[in-house]
Amino acid sequence: MKIARLFIAGLALAGLTAAASAGTLDEITKRGELRVAVQTQGPPFSLVGANGERTGSSVELAELMAKEMGVKIKFLDFDWDGLIPALLSGKADLLVADMTPTLARGMKVAFTTPYMYTGSTVFTKADSKFKTTEDCKAKGTKIAVLLGATGEKEAKTAFPDADIKSYKGGGPLLLDAVNNGQADCGVNDVSAVKGQSTAYPAGSFTIMPDLLSKEPLAFATRYDEPDLLVWMNLFLNQVTIDGRLQKNLDYWVNSDAWKKDH
Repeated sequence: MKIARLFIAGLALAGLTAAASAGTLDEITKRGELRVAVQTQGPPFSLVGANGERTGSSVELAELMAKEMGVKIKFLDFDWDGLIPALLSGKADLLVADMTPTLARGMKVAFTTPYMYTGSTVFTKADSKFKTTEDCKAKGTKIAVLLGATGEKEAKTAFPDADIKSYKGGGPLLLDAVNNGQADCGVNDVSAVKGQSTAYPAGSFTIMPDLLSKEPLAFATRYDEPDLLVWMNLFLNQVTIDGRLQKNLDYWVNSDAWKKDH
């Protein structure tokens, strides 16, 4: 009887050990597919190209992740404020976007180490009377921001007397609002503004040279996926060392070379 009990206990311990070792990476491998939440339209990080393909800086990095894992990739499109809920609900394994790892967001999701640094900037229509960031501080100035984005919080701090107008969706909505006169100024990530403004005729907007902040950008997963988070950080470290990350950023973020190809 004692031997039987020890045998049963051993089986139970082996089962617990196997369960503990099975993680998200195992699930992804068995599924054969990496599910990634991306912003519907947020060039140059995520966009639909001229041929209808999903592409962009973050998208290509996610594709590299899937390639290194040896699995297929499935992109799930969401507005900006839907990215974190999609991740938390389990619809996606991870999210890739130009997202700032703030302390508030860190209460919900687990961020990787930063893969680049950027900041929020102010932009206006080229023929606007608002020529500087200081001009935009005038009382009643209508400032367009993205709902839930870092720029929304920064705009409220930098322009306390302005009329902050929050838009649900992607960065192009802010450019449209400024271009159409619905807003006097816009506040968004400088990389996104530079990338998205190329959809308009050259010289349509004035992008202020000064930044409201300097912020890191990172990808994210859930806190119950520690193995995936470790792997994502290992991936970012590897592509930094071998130059693939810099090549990606030079093409998508540090220039507008991608525009003629997509």
